[in-house]
Amino acid sequence: MAEQAYYAPKGGNPPQSQLLTGRAVMTTAYAVMPRGVMQDIVTSRLPFWRDTRLWVIARPLSGFAETFSHYIVEVGPGGGSERPEADPLAEAALFVAEGEIELTLGGAVSRLGPGGFAYAPPGAAFSVRNAADAPARFHWIRKAYQAVEGLAPPDVILCREQDIAPSPMPGTDGRWATTRFMDPDDLRHDMHITIVSLEPGAVIPFAETHVMEHGLYILEGKGVYRLNQDWVEVEAGDYLWLRAFCPQACYAGGPGRFRYLLYKDVNRHMPLVPLAGRAFGG
Repeated sequence: MAEQAYYAPKGGNPPQSQLLTGRAVMTTAYAVMPRGVMQDIVTSRLPFWRDTRLWVIARPLSGFAETFSHYIVEVGPGGGSERPEADPLAEAALFVAEGEIELTLGGAVSRLGPGGFAYAPPGAAFSVRNAADAPARFHWIRKAYQAVEGLAPPDVILCREQDIAPSPMPGTDGRWATTRFMDPDDLRHDMHITIVSLEPGAVIPFAETHVMEHGLYILEGKGVYRLNQDWVEVEAGDYLWLRAFCPQACYAGGPGRFRYLLYKDVNRHMPLVPLAGRAFGG
């Protein structure tokens, strides 16, 4: 397997001489958040986290990300939290892009470096600490778990991307492949987190139009995405939100691979009333 690369924002603020024109787009079908907008002035902090800041790049909002939130978290040396999550319904997926975190989850302590992945079921206690001398940066995807009577919550997952064999898409000779952190046949999961990889010149050759909502963070490379009726050029560090049924396709631009971290909601009946108006599992 080729050496993995994971872009992560560093913050900072642009000079007064910089032009205001950029690539940021917000529509009713999709949004593009280019990496240049992830500056110091748009970071947030959380209760019970030490020496930590984060970029909130998706949150539940009418007309925007309706099923999940997505943070990019930067933890300084010695920072972290013993109380990271306040919502007992929340499940969590963590993916480390830079540095190393010490994660306590499921009664075990694990060190996760770049490519490290963890899944915490709803209600699972966990803690995060940066025991290294450099900042750690990781993705934190949160979703209110949709329980189903007769199905237990999913198990804890601890793994590394580098140890998972990518699943090639049929007829592509492996030029378009997906690394799956969750078993797609495990119906206990109501979200999937994957990494999609396309070799230079590879293409998603049709306009996918489906019910799954997407959050898509470009980890490596550049490409051109078809979003609804628009062609949008994207690069490592950009974030895309795609509403359910937004037509989508892309070309990998080269010269290297084009790779992104992908969220989608799966495996549940379509609610006939808004989720906010009902009790999960009821």
